[in-house]
Amino acid sequence: MFHIVLRQAGPEFDPARPLEEQRGWNEHAAYMDSLVEDGTIVLGGPLPNGRVAHAMEAESEEALRAIWARDPWHESHLILESVEPWEIRLATHELHRG
Repeated sequence: MFHIVLRQAGPEFDPARPLEEQRGWNEHAAYMDSLVEDGTIVLGGPLPNGRVAHAMEAESEEALRAIWARDPWHESHLILESVEPWEIRLATHELHRG
């Protein structure tokens, strides 16, 4: 099942610094790369105003919350805002799951 996950900047995120200069960047980036490699994150990237959106595949909202709880930036640099189930009806062949 696909979900849309929104996260927002947390208390330790410094908007004056690039992502790569934030504390714990390397650990966070490695964790995010692992989620892309295993197919959990399908698409993701920043939105305006310190928010981030991810299209993710997981069995449930609870499973996604557990995944985010393991992110080194969880609750410090990124706070989970919402997890919404997403019924995909239009997609490229690679994303469409009958």
